[in-house]
Amino acid sequence: MTDTEREIYRRNILLEGVGEEGQRRLLESRVLVVGAGGLGSPALFYLAAAGVGEIAIVDADRVDLSNLQRQILHGRGDVGHPKVDSAGRSLLRLRPDLRLTLHPVRLTEDNAPEILRGFDFVIEATDNFQSKFLVNDTCVRSGTAFSHAGILGMCGQTMTVVPGKGPCYRCVFEDVPPAGAVKTTSEVGVMGSVAGVLGAVQATEAIKHILNLGRLLVGRLLTWDALSMTFREVELPPGRQCPVCCGRT
Repeated sequence: MTDTEREIYRRNILLEGVGEEGQRRLLESRVLVVGAGGLGSPALFYLAAAGVGEIAIVDADRVDLSNLQRQILHGRGDVGHPKVDSAGRSLLRLRPDLRLTLHPVRLTEDNAPEILRGFDFVIEATDNFQSKFLVNDTCVRSGTAFSHAGILGMCGQTMTVVPGKGPCYRCVFEDVPPAGAVKTTSEVGVMGSVAGVLGAVQATEAIKHILNLGRLLVGRLLTWDALSMTFREVELPPGRQCPVCCGRT
């Protein structure tokens, strides 16, 4: 580590269980974030600030005025530009040494195995069920740990999946719900700070996994009701495995 790196990450290094060895592990790590919106913005900022060495971002959308209420990577001047470009500029202002890969594409069954290959951790920060299940299935089949989160209104939820060590997203939620069965943020709204809290939790789970530190949200669903300011932890049944888990080799 350089003297500059030691100064930047000094408060990380001081933490019990991190030290210089842990910081070097972060600087050598690779994390992919699917979605550069409400959840992805805080997750990406905190991953970069913590010293994750390489970050990749997948997002096919362009910045819209309606995004700015919660998607803090982007500003007024970014409206109309690809989100991955705007996100990349913001992160490089914070970390000029960051190794950054941008994928301005929508994740599909065809490209997901290649794009998600080789990462230490994946953060699923998407806003649709098709992508959530696709990230889950691809990560489980490749044995890659990932964090799921979802937000709506004044509430959010998150869980971490480490294949082979607990239930996956499909074990819990089974399959994509029928169209119209679940309201969206464009219909009922979402508080921007809710996305901030859940995205920060996802980044923390990624860092903990890389450092082998603490207890992950494996087999546990953490929910947050911002109106009552209450967190609730739901223990997930360990026995029921979905076809994706059972088919993993």
